[in-house]
Amino acid sequence: MTQYTAESTSGNIELGDVTLRYHDVGTGDPVILLHGGGPGASGWSNYNRNVDALAARFRLFIVDMPGYGKSSKPDMSDDPFGHRANVLLAFADALKLERPHLIGNSLGGAVALRMALEAPEKVGKVILMGPGGGFSPHQIAPTQGLLELLFYYAGGTPTREKLVSFLKHLVFDPSAITDDLIDERYKASIEADVLACPPLAIPKGPVRGVDLWRDPRLQFLQNEVLVIWGAEDKVNPADGALLFQKLIPRCDTYIFSKCGHWAQWEYADKFNGVVAAYLSI
Repeated sequence: MTQYTAESTSGNIELGDVTLRYHDVGTGDPVILLHGGGPGASGWSNYNRNVDALAARFRLFIVDMPGYGKSSKPDMSDDPFGHRANVLLAFADALKLERPHLIGNSLGGAVALRMALEAPEKVGKVILMGPGGGFSPHQIAPTQGLLELLFYYAGGTPTREKLVSFLKHLVFDPSAITDDLIDERYKASIEADVLACPPLAIPKGPVRGVDLWRDPRLQFLQNEVLVIWGAEDKVNPADGALLFQKLIPRCDTYIFSKCGHWAQWEYADKFNGVVAAYLSI
């Protein structure tokens, strides 16, 4: 099996005033993978446990979304899902990708769903893992995980301790969070351009389009959608999966037991098998 690395697969593309870093891996039908919105996140760090298995069957485009990794850090706070969706649609157009499938985790899930709502004819199947933009009928207030995400950059320079606390909300087994992972994410989260314009934070003004579950276009969406969720998700509660299934006509759900917000990382082998099967049908 080919051994891929972040360095050997990376490239940049200019899309207007945004520079997007991405990784081009494998052969087959195109699949765009969109990472979550936690501090220090990037495409490769989010999906490194899935690359080898999925690249054997698909051509993967693993993107650092605007605000993250080595992509530009524009202010997208007034419409965090919509602005990124427009950039990613432009990315697919620029690379002449014909109806790429989309895989999105958390923030990336919200962006993927928004892409499908904006241009359903330009995307194929959509796989969402614990996506943002939903609603939990049984969760009255924001979860502790979501609060720690949004307040990470509040009160000045973020700390390693704040990051450790947040990362442990992402997984069912907190012992899986290693010092190397913490160090990598923390270093990325405090780079100067990130501190100057944090990608997700408490908004300073009106925000549009974050309640995707209220979008009336969902009931008309004909793209096939698979929602994967961890039963123990402490950021976006898993009962949101059934709401999306009810709202989207061709939506299936798969709930991973003893799993948190990172299904693709905590249960990589199971996740890779489910995704490969779904995209191959």
